[in-house]
Amino acid sequence: MARKPNYDRNELIDRARDLFWRRGWAGTSLKDLEATLQLNPGSFYAAFGSKEALFELAMNKYAADGAERLKNLVQKYGPIQALQRFPEMAIANVGAPAKACMLSKTLLELHAHNHPLARKANEHLLRMEVQFAELFRQAQSAGEIGSAYDPKALARRYQSDLLGLRVSAERDGVDAQAIAQEIADSLLRL
Repeated sequence: MARKPNYDRNELIDRARDLFWRRGWAGTSLKDLEATLQLNPGSFYAAFGSKEALFELAMNKYAADGAERLKNLVQKYGPIQALQRFPEMAIANVGAPAKACMLSKTLLELHAHNHPLARKANEHLLRMEVQFAELFRQAQSAGEIGSAYDPKALARRYQSDLLGLRVSAERDGVDAQAIAQEIADSLLRL
């Protein structure tokens, strides 16, 4: 009879996410994963199948967590205020392994190699853009932004600003808080 694993799979995925987020795909070896997850090779393969499968799970978790944070902001503040608060929240997570977005880091690292994980990262980014567009549509319906704006175009620009903010937050000597405030303030002018 098979033994029940004595680990929390979700907690292992969280730890793997943080390692991949910090080091990237190529910078994370199987040995690194085994050490971080405290699993021997057989247990690792039994639990996750492969490094690629675990990376995909970690990336899915990263994207789901971000979508949940945005959803909570929307429930608390409404669409436009959530969009204003999200940039600050994106860089204020002091416990995060990196300031830059895991999805954009993955896309940049693996796109040139036509790696399937780059396509998955892009799919997550596109879903985020759709979420942002929906929030801009809701803000238009509520009269909080002008009807002349295209919500899809606003969402693309907003996401681009967020990704740039998160890269800037990694740099020394850059006031990422000021950039986050500029992004928030720009929404007031719509």
